[in-house]
Amino acid sequence: MPVNSAACYDPLLAYARDPHDLVTRAFVSAIEMARSSSRLSGRTAFGLDANEFEALLNRYFPGAASVYLTPALRASLASGATHRVGTDEFDDLVALLLEHRSDDSRENRWLAYAIAACCMGEDHLWQDMGLPNRQALSDLLARYFSTLFARNTGGMRWKKFFYKQLCEKEGAFVCRSPSCAECVEYSNCFGPEEESTWQPAKR
Repeated sequence: MPVNSAACYDPLLAYARDPHDLVTRAFVSAIEMARSSSRLSGRTAFGLDANEFEALLNRYFPGAASVYLTPALRASLASGATHRVGTDEFDDLVALLLEHRSDDSRENRWLAYAIAACCMGEDHLWQDMGLPNRQALSDLLARYFSTLFARNTGGMRWKKFFYKQLCEKEGAFVCRSPSCAECVEYSNCFGPEEESTWQPAKR
């Protein structure tokens, strides 16, 4: 049964087995991002098909599937009507994360899609994922995407780091600075992300 809680900023959290679990909060944020962001148009289940989305809901939010996976949404997902709309940016991020996932579990795969969806947000990634701070995000990445986490030796902001990895992979170096240390935009990539210094993006 849903649990009433003042801490439940999203109705889906009322169904959560553990509303304080960081992975659970990441899934809640991804579902909301897919619903509200034009950058995820056509990806109502943040890229998952109906069966995978239902399995996620049943595992993390028992009782929520009847509310969040409506017959209309199920039919839409089954027909592919909501798949691959928009740019390839989301797919590229998913592929990057899946390439570096620590194991082949469903949870790890779902989290790759969730993180990619939250990358479509306009604020720090940890904030768009509903996490308490950057360290919580770093801990998740270290556990679920260990080889990718290990590459970020300079402490670059995670969203910036992911896109830098994509640029290097494709050989499309948008940044023309000879090194990060010499770049005039250094603070935008490596600046602090503590909540005291974070300012919401204007929407």
